[in-house]
Amino acid sequence: MAEKNERAIKIVAENRKARFNYAIEDTVEAGIALTGTEVKSIRNGKTTIAESYADTKGGEIWLINANIPEYLQANRFNHEPKRPRKLLLHKKEINKLIGAVERNGMTLIPLKLYFNERGRAKLLLALAKGKKLHDKRETEKKRDWSREKGRLMRARG
Repeated sequence: MAEKNERAIKIVAENRKARFNYAIEDTVEAGIALTGTEVKSIRNGKTTIAESYADTKGGEIWLINANIPEYLQANRFNHEPKRPRKLLLHKKEINKLIGAVERNGMTLIPLKLYFNERGRAKLLLALAKGKKLHDKRETEKKRDWSREKGRLMRARG
């Protein structure tokens, strides 16, 4: 029998608009340097990453504009909700991402914030290119057609 003390991945925040606004090229899992009150606040589940992005500064990658609200029980030891947070990646991955951003004009967009099996906070970071308006319309047409096709197949039997 399989052991049941393995933890499942718990998704805390998801950027659902990212796949609509951007064409995702590649994804990378990154750790985040957090304080204790930030981790407790993330576990409460009130975090938003919808307006956030990742930027490069001094050979490092930082998560900008992610909103992790203050932890209510922390009083004076609390953190700043929208402070820049360092992303933890290997040097080779950082160089690859920086090269793609600078040469190809791509953007680093966070897709998911979650806790992995070991209980560590991780961020799924996407290397993406912005979609034009006609690309967004095409995506919407495909999605509508797939829904309609599913309805027709269910009605048929």
